[in-house]
Amino acid sequence: MTHISEVLFPIIERLNRIESLITKSDNPNLMTIKDVVSYSRLSEPTIRRAVMRSTLKPFKDDGKKLFRKVDVDNWLQG
Repeated sequence: MTHISEVLFPIIERLNRIESLITKSDNPNLMTIKDVVSYSRLSEPTIRRAVMRSTLKPFKDDGKKLFRKVDVDNWLQG
């Protein structure tokens, strides 16, 4: 008999991947930390410090942080 967790775990993993793809492709104005690093040309630790200090706030934090491009632009302009 198959354990219910053995069935659910792969489904949950796949749903997480699908959600990630949908979020990214549906809204090009959302950026991951790596996107912010590339866009701003600042280091990842600098971005993370800004998040910790709440000077740059993620739009969504469900295991990975997403940022609105407009918020990143405002933060960069200081």
